[in-house]
Amino acid sequence: NLFLTDLPDNKTFLSMINNVLTTDGFYFCTDYDLTHTLQRLANVSHDFQEMSLLERADQRFVWNGSLLREFLAQPEVLDVPDPVVMMKPCRINGKIFEWILISRRSCFRAGVRYYVRGIDSEGHAANFVETEQIVLYNGGRASFVQTRGSMPFFWSQRPNLKYKPKPLISKNTNHMDGFQRHFDSQVLIYGKQTILNLVNQKGSEKPLEQAFAKMVTGMENGMIKYVAFDFHKECSRMRWDRLNILVDNVAETQDEYSYFMVDTEGKVLSQQKGTFRSNCMDCLDRTNVIQSMLARRSIQSQLQRMGVLHVAQRIEEQADFEKIYKNAWADNANACAKQYAGTGALKTDFTRTGKRTQMGLVMDGVNSAIRYYKNNFSDGFRQDSIDLFLGNYAVDETDGPTPLRIQKDWKFITLPIIMVVAFSMCIICLLMTGDTWTETLAYVLFWGTAAAITAAVIIFNGRDFVDSPKLVQKEKMD
Repeated sequence: NLFLTDLPDNKTFLSMINNVLTTDGFYFCTDYDLTHTLQRLANVSHDFQEMSLLERADQRFVWNGSLLREFLAQPEVLDVPDPVVMMKPCRINGKIFEWILISRRSCFRAGVRYYVRGIDSEGHAANFVETEQIVLYNGGRASFVQTRGSMPFFWSQRPNLKYKPKPLISKNTNHMDGFQRHFDSQVLIYGKQTILNLVNQKGSEKPLEQAFAKMVTGMENGMIKYVAFDFHKECSRMRWDRLNILVDNVAETQDEYSYFMVDTEGKVLSQQKGTFRSNCMDCLDRTNVIQSMLARRSIQSQLQRMGVLHVAQRIEEQADFEKIYKNAWADNANACAKQYAGTGALKTDFTRTGKRTQMGLVMDGVNSAIRYYKNNFSDGFRQDSIDLFLGNYAVDETDGPTPLRIQKDWKFITLPIIMVVAFSMCIICLLMTGDTWTETLAYVLFWGTAAAITAAVIIFNGRDFVDSPKLVQKEKMD
C-alpha cells in the first residue's frame, strides 16, 4: 500500500522504511543461522536442520519477519537478523584462531531509548540483546553467551525536555505477571540466571533498583540470583579498578555456568548452564563494560583449554590480542548504542584502553548532548520507523487519514517563537544601550523576564514539545 499515488503520506512512510534499512547492523547469511548460538545449534534434531533458515530461525532476532509472511512457502527467502558481528583473525604464541563477537538485538518490544522501557504484557524486555563470543581454533569451537535487557517490569521514562527525565514505575499494573513470564522464558532458553543490576542506588534510579530486588525476592526462584552493583558510586573519582569487585564476586558463579565447547571431532566438552543478565538504565554503556570483563575471563579459560594459551599466561599480557579485543567490544558498544540511543556509547575509552581519559570524558559530553537532542526532537520519527518496519503498524488506505496527520496545538509553534523573539530583544537591548542605564536595564529585565517565563512554560509542558511517536501509542507508553 505504500505505493498508492493517492496516499499523501507515502513519502513519509518510505523515508521511515529507508531510515531502518540504512541503520548499521542488519545481516543475513546463506549458510549459517545467525539467530542461534553455537550451543542451541549443537542440540537440535535432524528435522530442525532440514528446515529453511527462515523456518528454524529464532524469531526474536528476525527483523524482517513481518515483511516475509507472504513468502514463507519459498525456502530460499532469507531472514535478516539485527546483530552486531565482529570477526577477527588473531594470533597468540604463533597459533592463529578466529575470534567472533555477535550481538543479536530482539525485535520484540523494539524501539528507541526513552519511548521503550521495561517490558510488555508478554514479558518481552526493551533493548534485549543476546551477545555471544565465539572462538574457533583447529576445528574446535567455544562460545560464551550473555544477555542484557531493560529492567523487566512496567516502568517508563518519557522525554520531556529535561536532561534526565524522571523514571516512573506503573502503579496500576500487576508487575509480577510480566516479570514471571520474562524470567520463565529466560530460564527455559538459557538456564540459570544471574542478574547484574548496575543502576544507581540513590536518586531517581533507586526506586527501580529496589523494585527489581523486591520482585526477584518475591518470585522465590532458586534458578535466579540477583546482584546489585552501583556502578557510578563504586567507580567514582576514576576508580575503575573497583569493577574487579563485581567480577570477583561472581567468579564462582561464572565457573559454575561454564561455557559451550566442542573439540575437533565434534565431541561436546562442556555446556553453558546459565547466563549473566546485565542491565543499567539504557543497557548500553555500563552494561557493555561489565560484559566485556566477564567475556575476557571466559576466553582466558577457553584459550587455555584449546592449547592456545599456556597455563601460566594471562590474556591481558597478549598486547596484540588485547588491542583487538578491546576495540571490538568498544565497537560493539557503539553499534548497540546507535540503534537504541542514537549515538555511540559512553565510556568506550575505558573499554578500548582499560582506563578513563580526559578525551574520553569530552567525547562522552559530546555524545550526551547529541543524545539529548535526538531523544527529544527526532526519536518519535525513529520509533515510528521501527514500528512500521516490524509490522506493528500497517498502512491501510481504507482507514482514512493516518496518524501522521495529527496536528500540534498552538503552543507548539507560538511559545518557541515568543521565547526566541524575547531572548533576541534582550540581547539587542544589551548591545544597543538606551539614553540612560536605568532605561536599558528596564528593557533588558522586561525582555529577559518574558523569555524566562516562556521557557519555564515550555519546560513545564515539555511532553507537548518533544517529537513523539504517532503510529503506535498505547504499548510504548506503559
